[in-house]
Amino acid sequence: MKKIVQFFIGVKKELAKVRWPSKKEMIKYSVATLSFIIFFGTFFALTDFILAGLKVLIS
Repeated sequence: MKKIVQFFIGVKKELAKVRWPSKKEMIKYSVATLSFIIFFGTFFALTDFILAGLKVLIS
């Protein structure tokens, strides 16, 4: 039981050292992440569509 308590005390100390992002930073990072997801999702969907069309034309 003592080891478990020590573990959580250590976790609490480490979390106190963490620099958490501000609201403005979180919005910026979230927009960047969603932009990349949308861009690459669209890119791979179009690539798949084009390659599937070429496969139908060839065969």
